[in-house]
Amino acid sequence: MIGAVDIGGTKIAVGLVDDCGRVICRVEAPTEAEHGYGVGLRKITQMLRKVSHGTGTVIRGIGIGSTGMLDPMRGELLDVDFLPGWQGSSPVEDLSREFGVSAAMENDGDAGALAEAYWGAGKGKSRLVYVTVGTGIGGGMILDGRLYRGVAGAHPEFGHHVMEASGPECTCGFRGCWEALAAGSSMEKWYEENYPATERHGERLSARMICDLARKGDEFAMSAVEREGAYLGLGLANLIGLFVPELIVLGGGMMQSADLYFEKIREVIRRGCRFVPAEKTEIALASLGEEANLIGAAAVWQHRYARAGQH
Repeated sequence: MIGAVDIGGTKIAVGLVDDCGRVICRVEAPTEAEHGYGVGLRKITQMLRKVSHGTGTVIRGIGIGSTGMLDPMRGELLDVDFLPGWQGSSPVEDLSREFGVSAAMENDGDAGALAEAYWGAGKGKSRLVYVTVGTGIGGGMILDGRLYRGVAGAHPEFGHHVMEASGPECTCGFRGCWEALAAGSSMEKWYEENYPATERHGERLSARMICDLARKGDEFAMSAVEREGAYLGLGLANLIGLFVPELIVLGGGMMQSADLYFEKIREVIRRGCRFVPAEKTEIALASLGEEANLIGAAAVWQHRYARAGQH
């Protein structure tokens, strides 16, 4: 079994995953990042011991998927907004020492790409892009069966390519990034700012609630969904134009309403990808469900160690 650790801003999940990508058991706890890295490490260690002892399983390796910026080669957390004070800590080194096994860590977007490539919608594809659309937009890329890395092991920030230079401000420092235009939080903000003042009732609607209203025929909600589909399509068209992958896998909370966007997404791609064979790029939904993050964490260890010699 592979020990899998998913470190998020609000919760930490730990589980055991087998070589086929099946989650055998899992536990989770609030991250409570404000208490410091030491407290978080103790939680992770205790949860790993719990799942290991509870199943009588020996952990052969530990894979970690984490939110935010990190150095995957050194196994260190960098400047992570959701984990204040954890910068410079190394879960890889600490957990490897604690359990006496190899460990590896990747950003959760890269972990998701590996999971879908190994055990999900991208199985058998050597060139795929994984995009997760939720509160923000992230993802990872597999080229010739390997996780793409930039300089210093960095992963591509799909959510921060600029689409409208005079668009809304983004946390990255630019304006009009894909994330600032098409993430769930951006959809909510646009809806709130543009909803007719005379009809407001003081409640800020979530992206899911907006989509539910659109299904019921609410005209303004349908406009928000149309806008969302257009910007999602534009961002995906950019990725197709740059990389022409075999497959783009879409995950994240916003994809629970994917049926509302897909027609618009395909329309935008058809209109704007004339110079590449865009029709050969398949677009599919992520297939690993609620356990995707833990499966992704296990795939991180698989990619670094168990499958390293296969490429």
